[in-house]
Amino acid sequence: MITRRAECSCGQLSAVCSGEIVRISVCHCLDCKRRTGSAFSYNVRFKEGDVSIQGRAADFTRIGEQGGRVSYSFCPDCGTTVHYRIDTQPGVVAIPVGAFADPSFPPPFQSFYHDSRRCEWVEISAEPLAKIG
Repeated sequence: MITRRAECSCGQLSAVCSGEIVRISVCHCLDCKRRTGSAFSYNVRFKEGDVSIQGRAADFTRIGEQGGRVSYSFCPDCGTTVHYRIDTQPGVVAIPVGAFADPSFPPPFQSFYHDSRRCEWVEISAEPLAKIG
């Protein structure tokens, strides 16, 4: 079993993940672009029981484009989002893949808002890739 550690920029807040990955995806929605400061977000989901959170976190909750509540947990010292939960996906913890700082992390297999919000110049070449929205 692979164990992966995600952490904030200063190392104070971390998430240790083991077990099977539930989903790896990219999202091109406007809120994800704002959160990451990038053209899309790249996220992995694990079962809640397979994630151990250590450190102090501050939270921010917003309503997603489809009406679900998204609660982000970020380091109160450096501001890095380390994990988040979406109320429409109970029992699952999402983690931005960049928090693992692992260039060999597996590619996404889903791309959300792919046709409607993706920047024209962005190409996701992972195969197979389900393009949603």
